[in-house]
Amino acid sequence: MLQKTGRGLLAFLLIVLEWTRPSLPSPLRPICDLRVLNHFIKEAQDAEAAMKTCREGCTLSESVVVPQTTVDFDVWEKKNASAKAEEVQSGLWLLQQAFNFLRTSVTNAALHSHIDNAVRNLLSVNAVLRSLNIQEFTPQANGAEIEGTWRASSAAELLQVYVNFLRGKARLLLLDAQACQQDVS
Repeated sequence: MLQKTGRGLLAFLLIVLEWTRPSLPSPLRPICDLRVLNHFIKEAQDAEAAMKTCREGCTLSESVVVPQTTVDFDVWEKKNASAKAEEVQSGLWLLQQAFNFLRTSVTNAALHSHIDNAVRNLLSVNAVLRSLNIQEFTPQANGAEIEGTWRASSAAELLQVYVNFLRGKARLLLLDAQACQQDVS
């Protein structure tokens, strides 16, 4: 009887050790709560407000390419998940490039923290997409193949695009994510 108990205890310990083994990374759990995105949107709106009140050292030295933020819902609904993901990830990449350029143009130190935070939040949105098993897409280095773009000529315009992109296409992609769909059967 002691032998059976010992083997059962050993099996139990092996199971526990397997679960807690630190050498294997745990898979990302889906982040389906839109409050995460809402937090990023709120911070983007704060940055936009700060940019609008800036009087010196807060201009773009030249216009930057940004994603279109308008959504034709009939066209969006007809796109497959991969095309939607590619469009959103391309837009996030363009915004990141634009913010990196803005960082070099802006001399106002107070705005640097907003710009750095925007870049960190863009990376976080990409991490959220990865947690939802949305296939990653990275445009070519020059971004020439990205469709649906235009040019922002001011920092305030760039931040407005950022807010609208998060509120529009990024939100729609998260709402449509397969990992967040509840099984209704």
